[in-house]
Amino acid sequence: MALDQETFALLKESVRRFVQERLVPNEDRVEHEDEVPAEIIAEMKELGLFGLSIPEEYGGIGLSMSEEVEIGFELGQTALAFRSVFGTNVGIGSQGILMDGTEEQRRTYLPKIATGEYIFSFALTEPGAGSDAASLKTSAVLDGDHYVINGTKRFITNAVRAQGFTLMARTDAANKGAGGISAFIVPRDTPGITLGKIDKKMGQRGTKTCDVIFENARVPAANIIGGKPGVGFKTAMKVLDRGRLHISSISTGMSKRLLKEAATYASERKQFGQAIAEFQLIQGMLADMQTELYAAESMVRDGAARYDARDPQMPMLAACCKYFTTEAVGRAADRAVQIHGGAGYINEYKVERFYRDVRLLRLYEGTSQIQQLVIARNLLKNLGN
Repeated sequence: MALDQETFALLKESVRRFVQERLVPNEDRVEHEDEVPAEIIAEMKELGLFGLSIPEEYGGIGLSMSEEVEIGFELGQTALAFRSVFGTNVGIGSQGILMDGTEEQRRTYLPKIATGEYIFSFALTEPGAGSDAASLKTSAVLDGDHYVINGTKRFITNAVRAQGFTLMARTDAANKGAGGISAFIVPRDTPGITLGKIDKKMGQRGTKTCDVIFENARVPAANIIGGKPGVGFKTAMKVLDRGRLHISSISTGMSKRLLKEAATYASERKQFGQAIAEFQLIQGMLADMQTELYAAESMVRDGAARYDARDPQMPMLAACCKYFTTEAVGRAADRAVQIHGGAGYINEYKVERFYRDVRLLRLYEGTSQIQQLVIARNLLKNLGN
């Protein structure tokens, strides 16, 4: 449910000020300490950022998709680690419970997720199941009124901060495809859960990912999301549609930040007696960045509006947005480094850092190649419509 126009305008302005006045000045600190400061996280909770997408009846702000992407445009204009802290609560960690959970599950978990009291992670990827998510091997075997879960999940964002997981596991060993998968709510303090070492990544310092290992972890059968085994993969795919639009807005926000960094540097840096912004080849790169930024903003806004209108082509449209915007921000980062010249390769300048950070956007929540497959398959399926 959308907010009234005045309330949303106030929220957006508050987020913009928070990004510019609190997050941007702390970017270097996060990079050096590899940690988002606790006081910043507390301010995020006060601002309501953990509950952006959760309806008011469950303690959140209840943004529509169109409103969420506008907030995403703002949040994307700073180090991506900040958004990562609450990103799983806003998206993949909570939306399965909201979309397909029972009313009891929603009322038990969503209010705590919305305030940030609980951080929830989405446990789908495995060492042998990434893009081919339907091939996951983590097992959940019914034993009385509990399921016994065994397996390892990989690259799980916020696992070290989490109080719970939205877990995908195979409940029907005979069904090797998507129909054998169920979605579970699994509290972090469940006996039998251990965490692997924190991953050392190319970029996005301050974000936390690691393996989550399940060894005979007993989870009540009542914790199956929606109370229905065998539909977990469908839940995951629905969650990813919204998540891909959210990531698209974050990517677009970072494209805007990169353009600002590049244009500012080009206006100040002098060569051959004039600012390099006066050279047409530099102007060409800036023009390409601006053009793709405009295209990305337009695409994401249209995709979000169609999501809110329940457009049946949403899987394809969300994939289009995610594919274009994450590839576009990669090109923006490359051009920003090029405009900075040798300085762009030095970590004193933000573009070097952002160049590394944005590379991950083309990989998580579906690689660019998976987006291409989703787009093409849906296009061909609807060819006669």
